[in-house]
Amino acid sequence: MVIDYSIIIPAYNEEALLANTLEVLHKAMAEIPLSGEIIVTDNNSTDRTSEIAKAAGAKVVFEPINQISRARNTGAKHAEGRYLIFIDADTLAPPSLLQIALNNLQSGKCCGGGANICLDKPLGLHVRAVLACWNTISRVFRLAAGSFVYCLRDDFEACGGFSEKHYAAEEIWFSIALKRLGKKSNRKFCIISKPEVITSSRKLFWFSHIQQLALLICLPLFPFMMRYKWMCRYWYKRPGEKSNHCHR
Repeated sequence: MVIDYSIIIPAYNEEALLANTLEVLHKAMAEIPLSGEIIVTDNNSTDRTSEIAKAAGAKVVFEPINQISRARNTGAKHAEGRYLIFIDADTLAPPSLLQIALNNLQSGKCCGGGANICLDKPLGLHVRAVLACWNTISRVFRLAAGSFVYCLRDDFEACGGFSEKHYAAEEIWFSIALKRLGKKSNRKFCIISKPEVITSSRKLFWFSHIQQLALLICLPLFPFMMRYKWMCRYWYKRPGEKSNHCHR
């Protein structure tokens, strides 16, 4: 059977959330006429991530180096579809969102894009304000959040995939590269406003308000920090983990 699209999920120790993500994806894919596959990149997990993915019918590939961009790129190398969709292991994608993304790519007028995001739990006013700010920035400047990124395989390869020089914000650099490529052929980078992709709010409980505020200030002022893993603790450090094998 010819595979039309591939959904790629980078995952490190995601046994708690992965099963639900895959269940929602399978239900969404059942409503889409195109043929698709799910690829889970086991990014050197020490829990049941790989086992859960295989039990859910996903193709599992292995990436030994704990880095989100490498995990995404490794999954893409094993993908059979001409359309690629990258979804985080803690993210839920509504059926209509997948269909809109695929329609955009099939139109020939879109080189790729992302989606606005919402969180899985109701949170405080300050969190909603920051999220609304990001969604506005995403739409205006056409930058995809890493929880949901879609593109054509040919364009992905032409851009060189996600930058492995960066340990975080790799989706921003990819968005910029893909927009430049699309501009040459008069194709747009499309951010889907509705429906929103639903992503986990767990980091808001893992880190203090001060740590999160510091990140919001430092990231735009010092983008070079994304090249150093030790400066990306927000994405690579989990509560109670002592080893360096941490992931976002």
